[in-house]
Amino acid sequence: MAELSEELRKTIRDIPDFPKPGIIFKDITPVLKSPELFRKVIETFCERYRDKGITAIVAIEARGFIFGGALAECMGVPFIPVRKKGKLPYKTVSATYDLEYGTDSVEMHSDALKAGDKVVVLDDLVATGGTAEATARLCEQLGAEVIELAFVIELAFLNPRKKLDKYCVFSMVTFD
Repeated sequence: MAELSEELRKTIRDIPDFPKPGIIFKDITPVLKSPELFRKVIETFCERYRDKGITAIVAIEARGFIFGGALAECMGVPFIPVRKKGKLPYKTVSATYDLEYGTDSVEMHSDALKAGDKVVVLDDLVATGGTAEATARLCEQLGAEVIELAFVIELAFLNPRKKLDKYCVFSMVTFD
């Protein structure tokens, strides 16, 4: 795992002042451009969850879908998309979370999960943890058990684990 973490650290590209001044965006597209590295990421997640009784992968839009779809296929379990409010076509359940200035919401289909499901919530990156925490609440609202919150990248300097302290959290590479 340490080798993969270092390879990811070297491959992920920093984009200064995106999407706004003062932000350093962690760009995963170089990881996606490398079939070998992308495969290692998916295989590492798959191996981690293979014997945990996982019944679905719940992934957060948009970049979480890239990893979540591949992981769900690798594990042979359903892929459950979580999207911003108003983007899903069927009946939904919703969870709101705080932003720096205001609130936002995420949704999933009301029939996406059922009581007894064991899920991994997956995204490419965790910053403050708000979206991941809201997504975990959605899963629990539908009766599922959140086994772990999983990320390729964790921005530890934003202290997301404080907000996610109720959950097990796994990140492949951490930036302090």
